[in-house]
Amino acid sequence: MRRIYSTCILLFMALGLFAQSNSEIADEKLQAFVEKTKVPGLSISISQKGELVYSKGFGFADREEQVPVDPSKSKFRIGSVSKTLTAAGLARLYEDGKVDLDAPIQRYVPIWPDKGEKITLRLLAGHLAGIRHYKGTEFMSRTKYEDVADGLSIFINDPLINKPGTEYAYSSYGWNLISVAMENAAAPQASFLSSKNFLKFIQQEVFDALEMNNTVPDHADQFIANRTQFYQFRNGEAVIAPYVDNSYKWAGGGFVGTTEDLCKFGQAHMKAGYLKQETLNEWMTSQRTVDGKETNYGIGWRTFQRPSGNTFYGHSGGSVGGITFFMMHPETETVLAIVGNMDPLSYAGLQYELMEMFIK
Repeated sequence: MRRIYSTCILLFMALGLFAQSNSEIADEKLQAFVEKTKVPGLSISISQKGELVYSKGFGFADREEQVPVDPSKSKFRIGSVSKTLTAAGLARLYEDGKVDLDAPIQRYVPIWPDKGEKITLRLLAGHLAGIRHYKGTEFMSRTKYEDVADGLSIFINDPLINKPGTEYAYSSYGWNLISVAMENAAAPQASFLSSKNFLKFIQQEVFDALEMNNTVPDHADQFIANRTQFYQFRNGEAVIAPYVDNSYKWAGGGFVGTTEDLCKFGQAHMKAGYLKQETLNEWMTSQRTVDGKETNYGIGWRTFQRPSGNTFYGHSGGSVGGITFFMMHPETETVLAIVGNMDPLSYAGLQYELMEMFIK
């Protein structure tokens, strides 16, 4: 018994040293990354089985005011990771029987014109609907849109770029259309009828439900506590980014939040509970084109197949002044979320390296 006890003590000590080593290695890699890229502020959180195992801030949320990054409070622009959050709201409507993923979109958005092809929520959510992406200066929009339906005006009269189902073509605007459908599908049962049904629905069904208390719409014209300053890398230095208003694309790229909130979100998608297991499977399974080609994109979830044999699920996100990466590994119930308050910014595989280091 004494020998077994001693062996157990040594094992626990070894595991403790291993965990400490992981944290120290992560610190070194991330500090070197911050120094090399000159990103003013970086936040990273990693959780396993519902517990944070690594959560740190590097640099400044606001460099000019010398406000340090706090991964529990600092709200960064998460860009297209907003699509994955919106997909959770769509899943709630789906499980309540409020939406049919394969019905013509006009069932939920009557103002959408007939373009000669059937468009569905499933195709839209998988970037298979033939809706165009940004063009020109649209990504730098400064226009305030009062509701999600107004955002359709940007592209509603444009032709489809391909026949729905035939080709994967990434489109944030497809998620504009999804948000209007969600708003209309939820409205008859909602007690919050207003000009911002979609945002209130996401607040109630996703953020509140998962206790994501530091994730909110990025209202450019409002004060938001702990929102970071945003920067762009120009001529070898990080400078304050120009003003933009992301109200034209709430569902596809309009939220700000913390890395710790994203860990909460990921942990809620590991197994049945918040959503049914069948829904989780369907949302994360790659869709296919009509000729059978996998897209590595489900319903708001991207699949990342690694050379190591690991498979991760999640999303990346690019914003004016924010670059995010979020992914989870269901087998070990591990989530990683990393975000910097500068664009452009490439993690150059560091996110995968850190994830695989912690799941071993």
